[in-house]
Amino acid sequence: MSPPGELRLASISAVLPAYNEEEVIAQTVAGVDAALTELVDDFEIIVVDDGSRDATPDRLAELRSRFPRLRVKTHADNRGYGAALSTGFSAATKDLLFVTDGDKQFDVGQLKEFLPLPDDVDLYIGYRHPRADPWIRCLFGWAWNELVYLLFGHTARDVDCAFKLLRTEVWARTQVRATGSSFSPEFVVKARRLGFRLRERPVRHYPPPAGTPTGAHPAVIARALKELVRLRIHLNRELARTESWHRAATAASGSGISLDEPRPS
Repeated sequence: MSPPGELRLASISAVLPAYNEEEVIAQTVAGVDAALTELVDDFEIIVVDDGSRDATPDRLAELRSRFPRLRVKTHADNRGYGAALSTGFSAATKDLLFVTDGDKQFDVGQLKEFLPLPDDVDLYIGYRHPRADPWIRCLFGWAWNELVYLLFGHTARDVDCAFKLLRTEVWARTQVRATGSSFSPEFVVKARRLGFRLRERPVRHYPPPAGTPTGAHPAVIARALKELVRLRIHLNRELARTESWHRAATAASGSGISLDEPRPS
């Protein structure tokens, strides 16, 4: 039982994508567990191991005995950042979704500044202030945000920032096809177009202490650009399909019928 007057919230699923994070994943899970324990009575931590080739799976197996609210989802092969998030989001069972990286680039304690989620906000997006990356990654980040703005208009100040809090229903309504680095732009663009209410606020950012960064790899960049162009071409059609399914699902639920979610074509 929480003391009178202490802020306690409904429930949160924290999703952490991880790829070759053997050196920091234990600290990250411990930090998320401690932060959520102070804030909520009901939470889960979902780590998605995206085909790690180091000792990350062993570390996670050890952590499950120490943290009973930890759940682990595993990809046999490295499928990409977006695929890892999609797996984690789809596995979530709580009212709110919180996403952060598995390599300790953010102070999870700042989550308390995002809570409680205001009634007029469906999706809170952090932006790195200041961004603690090498200048070349900052340059790539600036160019990426400018490209997203050029193609879709204002989306978010730092669309790829891995510190987001949202209502689970936002994910349930937003069909995302991208499996690579363009997952976040597609998700945020579609959430905006579907009428969900967004708000942004600054978060502290730290250099990743270890792990295997892949964001600046030419193949990753090429894949992200391809996904982004595809989204620009097919956005209206995909949104219309999603809305049509949602209306049908809403009508069917009143009749006790369950419909499968649409798969992006």
